[in-house]
Order: sequence, then C-alpha cells, then structure tokens
Amino acid sequence: MGNRLSKIYTRTGDDGSTGLGDGSRVAKDSLRVEAYGTVDEANSCIGVVLASDMPEDIRSLLTSVQHQLFDLGGELCIPGHAAIDDEDVERLEQHLDRYNDDLPPLKDFILPGGGEAAARCHVARTVVRRAERETVALSRVEAMRPQAIRYLNRLSDLLFVLSRVLARASGHGEVLWNHERRRG
Repeated sequence: MGNRLSKIYTRTGDDGSTGLGDGSRVAKDSLRVEAYGTVDEANSCIGVVLASDMPEDIRSLLTSVQHQLFDLGGELCIPGHAAIDDEDVERLEQHLDRYNDDLPPLKDFILPGGGEAAARCHVARTVVRRAERETVALSRVEAMRPQAIRYLNRLSDLLFVLSRVLARASGHGEVLWNHERRRG
C-alpha cells in the first residue's frame, strides 16, 4: 500500500494545484482532475444508492462497481497507469444483459423516479455520464486508454437498467414520460 496520510490537510493545494499519483502537480480544474473527481462523485452517488433497501444481488454488484470506480479513479489520477481492462467492461455487459433480459422492452422514455433506490440510481447514472464526458474531453488532449471510457459508458447503461429493476422491485414502478400531456 502506498503512502498513508497521517495528516488530512497538507496546505500544498492552497495555490490551486493538486498532486497526481505520479507526483506531478496540475491545476485543480484541469481536465484530468475533473475526470477523476467526477468518477469519485459517481462512486459517492453509488454509496447513496447502497444506503437504500434493495435486492442483495444488486447490492453486491454495486459494491463491486465501487471498487472498480476507485481503480478507475487511480487510472485517471496516474498518467499512463492501467487499472480497468477489457474483462471489466465485458463483466458489466454480462450484468447488463442479465438484468435487462427480465425487463419489458422500452416503448416510452423513463423519468427519474420509481422509489428511493431507483431515483438514487438515476442520479448515479447521470453523474457517471458526466464522468464519461469529462474522460472523453481528457482523451482529446492526453493519451487515454479506451477501456476507461468504455467502462463508464457501460456503467451508465447498467445503472439505467438497475434503476428500472429497482423501480419494479420497490413496487413503485417506472415513471413514464407523458409526451402527450400538453395536448387537449
């Protein structure tokens, strides 16, 4: 295990910079810091989802995802580091297919809601989408492994499907967008 912080504040960031995992320093608003910071925010959002009642299989899956997001944050924090691989993306796809197979086909857009766990999962989904956009922006100016972007893309899809599953499991059901509400 690397260095442990014995003191939480260091004052080294008071000038608006922060240290990356390789020891280099960058501005706190750099694209790299935005990307890994939003991955951290997504991880926190999943923690909020986990504070809700849910089926144990989903709880276990989301806990595993939290560990992978921490790994991904490390990959983004250390230029050139690899932590997420193709197998991680494939595992997300397998979970995505398994949970989606039991759901009815989508015929309408779904609004965020459907009970506490489902609504929280929708929030996590949108934060993961933002992390994906910020990682794409970073990839346009610095070399990035495609697995990071693919992982975030699949994770947001998985969180959407899990939102649907959680809405149904809670008994609230999905909240469908009423596109005809302004007519008549």
